[in-house]
Amino acid sequence: MMLTKKAIIRSTSALALTSAVLLYSFVLDVPKKPDESRFTPVSLTQPGELDEPNSFEVLKDGRVLLSERKGAVKLFDPITKMVKLVATIPVNTKYTSAKGTVTEAEEGLLGLTVDPDFDKNHFVYTFYSHATEKKFQLTRWKFEDEKLVAGSEKVMLSFPTQREICCHTGGGMVWDAKKNLYIAVGNNTGTAVSSSTDERPNRVSWDDQRGTANTNSLLGKILRIHPEANGTYTIPAGNLFPKGTALTRPEIYTMGHRNPWRPTIDSKTGWLYWGDIGPDATEDTDIGPKGYDELNQARKPGFYGWPYFVGPNVPFPIFDYVGGEMGDPKNPLKPTNTSVNNTGLKELPPVAKPFIWYPYTVSTDFPLVGSGSRCAVGGPIYHKADRPLAKRPWPAYYEGKWIATDLARGWIMSISMKPNGDYESMEQFLPSFHPIEPIDMKFGPDGDLYVLEYGSVWFGKSDNAKLVRIEYNAGNRKPIVAVATDKQGGTVPLKITLSSAGTYDADGDKLRYSWKVAAKGGAPKLYTTANPTIDIAKAGVYTATLTVTDPKGSSNSKSVQIIAGNEAPAINIALTGNNSFYFGKPVGYSVTVDDKEDGSLASGTIPANQIAISTNYVSEGFDLAELTQIQRSVDASTKFAVAQAIMAKSDCKNCHSVNTANIGPMFTEIAAKYKGNAAEIARLPKAIIEGENGRWGKPISMPSHPSIALADAKTIVDYIINVADNNITTLPANGNYKGEIPEGDNGKGAHVIRASYTDKGNKGIPQQTSEKTVVLRSPNVLAASAPILKGASVKVNGVDGSTNVVGKQNGYIAFKKLDLTGVQQLRFFAFATVLENNPGGKIEVRIDSPTGPLVGEVEIEQVDVKPKTVVYANTDVKDTAGQHDVYFVFKNDKAKPTDPLLLLNSVVFANDKK
Repeated sequence: MMLTKKAIIRSTSALALTSAVLLYSFVLDVPKKPDESRFTPVSLTQPGELDEPNSFEVLKDGRVLLSERKGAVKLFDPITKMVKLVATIPVNTKYTSAKGTVTEAEEGLLGLTVDPDFDKNHFVYTFYSHATEKKFQLTRWKFEDEKLVAGSEKVMLSFPTQREICCHTGGGMVWDAKKNLYIAVGNNTGTAVSSSTDERPNRVSWDDQRGTANTNSLLGKILRIHPEANGTYTIPAGNLFPKGTALTRPEIYTMGHRNPWRPTIDSKTGWLYWGDIGPDATEDTDIGPKGYDELNQARKPGFYGWPYFVGPNVPFPIFDYVGGEMGDPKNPLKPTNTSVNNTGLKELPPVAKPFIWYPYTVSTDFPLVGSGSRCAVGGPIYHKADRPLAKRPWPAYYEGKWIATDLARGWIMSISMKPNGDYESMEQFLPSFHPIEPIDMKFGPDGDLYVLEYGSVWFGKSDNAKLVRIEYNAGNRKPIVAVATDKQGGTVPLKITLSSAGTYDADGDKLRYSWKVAAKGGAPKLYTTANPTIDIAKAGVYTATLTVTDPKGSSNSKSVQIIAGNEAPAINIALTGNNSFYFGKPVGYSVTVDDKEDGSLASGTIPANQIAISTNYVSEGFDLAELTQIQRSVDASTKFAVAQAIMAKSDCKNCHSVNTANIGPMFTEIAAKYKGNAAEIARLPKAIIEGENGRWGKPISMPSHPSIALADAKTIVDYIINVADNNITTLPANGNYKGEIPEGDNGKGAHVIRASYTDKGNKGIPQQTSEKTVVLRSPNVLAASAPILKGASVKVNGVDGSTNVVGKQNGYIAFKKLDLTGVQQLRFFAFATVLENNPGGKIEVRIDSPTGPLVGEVEIEQVDVKPKTVVYANTDVKDTAGQHDVYFVFKNDKAKPTDPLLLLNSVVFANDKK
């Protein structure tokens, strides 16, 4: 049958309409991502209550059982908000080398879980290193009257381990819907930057083929068993090797793991997920590929490659430790274990595909995970149906997503899967939340996500170890409170203004303000305006607390300290010439300090050696806000504020402390070893960036930090080498800053001149610290860094990551408080191309507002393609002195309001003309 033209048109139109309706329906069905303000992290435990916590379980009544590596089992009660000791299990926590060297490391109480029928049988399961015998064991306890009942322990499973060399213990446990228990077991093998396949005599502890690649060993595996009521276990059907298979252990579900952590089960699919920590190599070499951590998915039992493959199944060459030669790698389709230490099958299952993998450096496959230290943990899969009675269920946006974390990097990722289960995408969950070494993570029956933070000190007690609960608020949100004062304090009588600037309600509700101001033990004074000016007549330390309440009764509070009776020092830094940009020429500076009680620098009553004056160059991308330090007393380390800020943003604290034992050497130890050794000091910045291994006689590597610029690494080294100095060192109060750009730096960073002074206090009133910082930025300014954009947007180049501002008619970008003194010309790297549909236009330079005085303008004409090299369009600037808000306004009266006129990459503020 033939269709007429009208029939074809009608059919086509109907199909288009149907498709549009289906698409519209689909869009409506896509859950909206919740605003970050709807999630609130709540700290449940107090500083010092936990000592190396490593796993937990949330009971149905909200109580939380926690395990600690040294053997303690503790219970958090949400009603009393107290932590109590439930039991102390004798465990081994040490390794003893062949030479008798004793090392504190990963062994101990490794994991804890409760029975699916806990409400009926009160069974608790623990996995730990036996106190005296070299073995791991799984045991079951009876929990009654908030204690593990003495004498109730039943050993369900045990197997031998070595304690000659650290490490990798695993220890996480999880249950599936059929009440099968999964147990993650580490490889218990000597660590190395490459794989461990040393078959020489007396080196069995360094051969992973004896364990993780051995079908007859439980090391380096995830086990699946079915606990029985009598304290034994049976083997569920469907494990990797059927029961009775020669040279195998039937408990094995997956094998080929290095250090598997925190397994979880997707209740909808039954699939297994976990984190696995890889080796420490920072780059590909002739002995093997760079190291990768993995976040993995197993839809069925399988072999996951270690020690023959890592990451995206990159093979290791098999090293002949006797002959010193590299052999061929294994075949991933038909891997074999021919080690003399293998007691299992020679032929192994094909290597399964990994799910997510990432190295120390920035991952090209998964760039969002970042770079630096890595320690893949894993986490739970969210399904609302798993907690039908939850008070605070998470929104549908997270349904079926894997909420996974990394202990070293401190992020939490929300990972989405395609309908067939393959990886689809990831995004960071709650970027404002920065857990300190998150080591376990689970959803509780209330719907909240619980995060256990191990703390910053490895193999020692950390005051910042804690249990956190992240609550989702689907309804009315608490107000967000910000508080400040117009001064830190002063002499009495003191007039001071309290500020609530920055306080807001995410729901747009009108807020009620209540300030309470009181000294310790004194009667409080109340104020009910948002920004009251108050009078304090009596000297003392006062706390001003602002409580803000919305119409529905939700409230939030925040406090600020006021010191009455001691005026804060007044510090000023005066510069010659421009106060915003460094033009490559020496800058004269002069520091003045005046203190009402102490006197002044000029008069000599304040000694010059008590003022910390320092200069630093920081590389492009450094967040200058990190330098703000409120009430930080001046001491010998003050001049290293930049270094401390750089380290605070990195992972240094994961392994190092100033003078407290940690997994890595103390800074004081590093200083003692290298101070005075110019060659080693010159080497250290490169070691920070590239990583290194074995410098301190420990089988532990320092990871690479490719995101740290060489100049910033040198700043860190300078701080560490001088960390033990006790004297305040300072620059002269008057001088010239030459501002050299470090070798290898692109010169687009900033120069920081900083002065700080701590006064002597006054008649028992505490000291006050003031500081002044002047930042001279590079005159080459990225347009995308503008804090103000209107009628403009930032476009990221997917090939090289560069950024450009796309300007539209009457749109603009603006920079706040730029000093234009001496600026003679502006040079714009901007372009308008046919390919990008840019008609071109004019960039007007105005000060103080988008319609303020015009001080320059430049025309950007349309071209066919973007210039291959940087080509500037220049405009002379009218003589303009002092600080101004500088606006770049985009104009083309012939263009449509929505037309992207041009792309602006950067602007050079020049003190000369070309």
